[in-house]
Amino acid sequence: MRIEIICTGDEVLTGKIVNSNFSYMSQKLEDFGLAVHWGTTVGDDREALLEAFRFAASRSDAVIVNGGLGPTIDDLSQEVAARAAGVALVLDEDWLARMEAFFRRRGRTMPPNNRKQAMLPAGSELLDNPLGTACGFALDIGKARFFFTPGVPRELRAMLENEIIPRLLRRSGAAMAVRLKRFHSYGIGESHADALLAGIEALAPEGNVKLGFRAHYPQLETKLTVRAADAAAIERTLAPIAAEVRRRLGNFILAEDDETLESVVLSALGACGGSLATVETFTGGLIAGRLAHLPGAEAILRRGVVAPDPAQLRAMLGIAAEAAEEAAAAAAAAARSASGASHALAVVVVLEEGSEGTDLGGGIYVAIATASGTALRRARIFGGRDWIRLGAVELGLDCLRRFLRGLPIDERIDFEKR
Repeated sequence: MRIEIICTGDEVLTGKIVNSNFSYMSQKLEDFGLAVHWGTTVGDDREALLEAFRFAASRSDAVIVNGGLGPTIDDLSQEVAARAAGVALVLDEDWLARMEAFFRRRGRTMPPNNRKQAMLPAGSELLDNPLGTACGFALDIGKARFFFTPGVPRELRAMLENEIIPRLLRRSGAAMAVRLKRFHSYGIGESHADALLAGIEALAPEGNVKLGFRAHYPQLETKLTVRAADAAAIERTLAPIAAEVRRRLGNFILAEDDETLESVVLSALGACGGSLATVETFTGGLIAGRLAHLPGAEAILRRGVVAPDPAQLRAMLGIAAEAAEEAAAAAAAAARSASGASHALAVVVVLEEGSEGTDLGGGIYVAIATASGTALRRARIFGGRDWIRLGAVELGLDCLRRFLRGLPIDERIDFEKR
């Protein structure tokens, strides 16, 4: 199946906003074995949109159009879609009623221009949007099936996953049951993981498992896409292969599927009745920020101390240690004692001197204090300031995850320099 994505909007065409919707759609479709053949960006211009729709209809089997479903004068997707299909715009009374109810629930009266969002090309199939006022719709233009989606990222994502991908799978004739299994890891690069998992697809006798990766430093996502006749068949195929992935990647796997590193850490602390204090330099409170927004964090996160550098950290906590490793250990112990937390995590970063525009060296010192003592981890990472900052946050949280699960915290990572 040849799939094309058309992204609309002057702000996208001119680069005023980054087109993250395209990358999300393309990656998500790829996860389900639906390859995108073309990507087009068009501004808010009727004739340019009409030309793009007609050209896509001549070469594609399915087209996803993103944007242009809002209530304002520059939202043109419904109007141009109707022109391209040679049909009239008609009012969808059911969607109009849903929009009016949407505003009433928020104590507001629907503005008159929102009525435009319920005007759809005749013969359209409505695509539900429970998160906003822009309904999607599907329509045949030429030989292609077009799917029109809102530009708001969270609305688009729900519509793509719940409404569009199932329809595309049916049109492609693919097995209807598809499962995407994800493993999130830290400390292992894409090429290293690929080598460790060599031959993993061959473990599926029907050849219905596809291995893929998505690197987004500091984490790596390893993906298994499984197709089968039904959910039971998927689970039979997936179980032994997932177990083999866990065996080969070992302690580097920090979470699976919708879990995150911070949710795993918080869950482990909650399971042991623990609580946490954090101490950070250079990271600007990113470690505490990763944890604080999660449900239940307020009962576990006792204190967060943030200092721009080790010298100010010593002054804030009243510790005398000069060496960074000793300072991290003393800071963790002091934060645990002052907060009454069962665990304290300290991450101290010492930047090495470097010229502007070149890679810096970052010494990262991690200390985890409990009533039984303090565990220490030291690493050295090269890169720009953001690279070191993100690496320090991830290393600190991952060391805490490992500590809470009884795993070694000093296992060498691919990003580390000796």
